[in-house]
Amino acid sequence: MPMTQQGAFYTGEYRNLFKELGFSEDDINAKLNETWNDLFYGDPDVRIYYPQDADKSYILDTGNLDVRSEGMSYGMMMAVQMNKKEEFDRLWNFSKTFMQHKEGRYANYFAWHCKPDGTRISQGPAPDGEEFFAMALFFAAKRWGNGPEPYNYSEQAQTILHACVHKTETGDGDSMWDAETKLIKFIPESTFSDPSYHLPHFYDLFALWADERDHMFWREAAEASRTYLHTACHPITGLAPEYANFNGSPAEPQPHGDFSHFFSDAYRVAANIGLDWAWFQKDIWQVDQCNRIQAFFRNIEVSDYRRYTIEGQPFDELVLHPTGLLATNAMASLASNGPEAEHFVRLLWTPSLL
Repeated sequence: MPMTQQGAFYTGEYRNLFKELGFSEDDINAKLNETWNDLFYGDPDVRIYYPQDADKSYILDTGNLDVRSEGMSYGMMMAVQMNKKEEFDRLWNFSKTFMQHKEGRYANYFAWHCKPDGTRISQGPAPDGEEFFAMALFFAAKRWGNGPEPYNYSEQAQTILHACVHKTETGDGDSMWDAETKLIKFIPESTFSDPSYHLPHFYDLFALWADERDHMFWREAAEASRTYLHTACHPITGLAPEYANFNGSPAEPQPHGDFSHFFSDAYRVAANIGLDWAWFQKDIWQVDQCNRIQAFFRNIEVSDYRRYTIEGQPFDELVLHPTGLLATNAMASLASNGPEAEHFVRLLWTPSLL
């Protein structure tokens, strides 16, 4: 893959797609603040953030009325991006107290879902939560500095990532990355992956900030994930399956369902690829890939988004989160250079157009 020094990580110039379309800084900031306030302090039918006690809060999965490591880590990422330290720390306290295992085969991993009172529903972890927890914690350290435990953010992130990489070799559990392929697993015990878990832009930063002994591993993981997405994404439609084997082919049906098609998890792939290009610009394939998926969705109404085979054949089943899929298609505009790029960003800005 070609290596460049043109990504925002190197130049310090981060794209603002709304500004590029002519929206003012004031209007953009107003929309960001409105969205933050709606999600964290808005009406009960909109908000996702709930204080639990004096120093803890949780992000509610409104479709299941439970709390998930994915949502908690996403909430922390939103908080650090918005410079909201109080909300970040409250979410981290809940996660650290109720979800992170202190011992056993899952030590330093997070139970992937629990009740709002902190009672665990499942003990097992989901690796997309761990990688977002670690990245949010590193960002917090850069933004606010490290404090006393549990606010020693960098050390907390390093502890999580060390477990993710080394559990198998130390014999006290299963690692979250496959040692041979350097690819993230669906769960630690699985022999397949989830394309939406692949965040090479995170791994490039882990290679700078994680335990120094693991820097080479994270560089190799970033390269492996970028290569993997070439095969996991369909060469014509750009669609990826929810679960895929380590060779990129759709995974076989699982006991809990068939995840070989484009549906909920897979929406995130376009967003991840767009952000990786925006930050690092290491793989020119990503531009064409984002063009492909935007071309696929360009003439489909958001209200008619569905489950699809990766070849593009629709099912009768409508998507669960059409605005979420629209948002990830808009994030693909961070990389795309086709005629559809402006369409999705403008549609995301103006809900009345939906």
